[in-house]
Amino acid sequence: MELTERKRKILYAIIRNYLETGEPVGSRTISKYTDLNLSSATIRNEMSDLEEMGYILQPHTSAGRIPSDKGYRFYVNSLVQEETRQVTAMNSLMIAKTNRMEEILKQVIRLLASRTNYTTMISAPSYKGNKVKFIQLSKLNPRQLLNVVVIEGNVVKNHIIDLSDDIDEEQVLKLNLLLNTRLNGLTMADINLGLISNIKEEAGIHANVVNEVLDTIAEVIRAETDENMEIYTSGVNNIFKYPELADTQNASRLITTLEEKSVLADFVRETDSSVNEENGIKVYIGEESPVESMKDCSVVTATYDLGDGLQGTIGIIGPKRMDYEKVMNNLQIFKEGLGDLFRKNKIEGDGSAGTDIVDA
Repeated sequence: MELTERKRKILYAIIRNYLETGEPVGSRTISKYTDLNLSSATIRNEMSDLEEMGYILQPHTSAGRIPSDKGYRFYVNSLVQEETRQVTAMNSLMIAKTNRMEEILKQVIRLLASRTNYTTMISAPSYKGNKVKFIQLSKLNPRQLLNVVVIEGNVVKNHIIDLSDDIDEEQVLKLNLLLNTRLNGLTMADINLGLISNIKEEAGIHANVVNEVLDTIAEVIRAETDENMEIYTSGVNNIFKYPELADTQNASRLITTLEEKSVLADFVRETDSSVNEENGIKVYIGEESPVESMKDCSVVTATYDLGDGLQGTIGIIGPKRMDYEKVMNNLQIFKEGLGDLFRKNKIEGDGSAGTDIVDA
């Protein structure tokens, strides 16, 4: 007999209430707990069906019900399936958006290089201060858990946790509740030693699970921040328009930096951590640049913001005698244009995405 939507909601309410209180759950509690607007008598009938189907138990004749192993399993599987569905849908959306976004970013720096006659660069947007979105522990066997961590931006990391002590389904559910309640919405900077200590104390004999989950969170955030940064450049040949940069050795080093991208990624991270101007623009002149091959250049960067923590860096590289006013005005126009473009939802739109930036 398949569970109806009403039975599923009542079962979920029983499980969640029991996890919170540890006490058998009665029909009157469920009538206040759900949005079904059902009478206690109707809920009692549904609970009787759930008991007959093996999803809940009645420990004592006069007591309420508690979840059975079968009920816990149904609940856990439903959580995993729903989260998998959401992540799959979001991944598809992000892939489509990423493909279109790449076209827009490349167009932006081509236009910027053309308007300034300098070399331009831009980093693809990434989530700054990535937050924990979801944690799911699933029992593989009594001594192993599958740990799934989802970070803001729907970045997913799976990891198997080996346990020193056996664990049952109820303990797994309580750990899921504990970890999601205490860690969801936090960045790594928010997760301090005091919080970790409290969570481990509540986890009891399974405190090592907390360590493993935190290590996974740190790993996925670090990977997203450090290893997956896409950077696009344009107008590299503009370097040769300026004699002070066209020297064979200096030009070769600078072009290598622009081609390899890894040094630029380090430069972008340096920019992210040091920008404090209200307009998000920073100017590096000669020796101020953290990149050795750019010591004879000036580099002007701006942070563009697409909302919800999604940010990137756009920059212009030229001689120290560059037209700073023109460069800063163009950066301001383009970074604001990108933000407006994204907020108008034209990134996946009708192909007119570049128009707003050109006309800005």
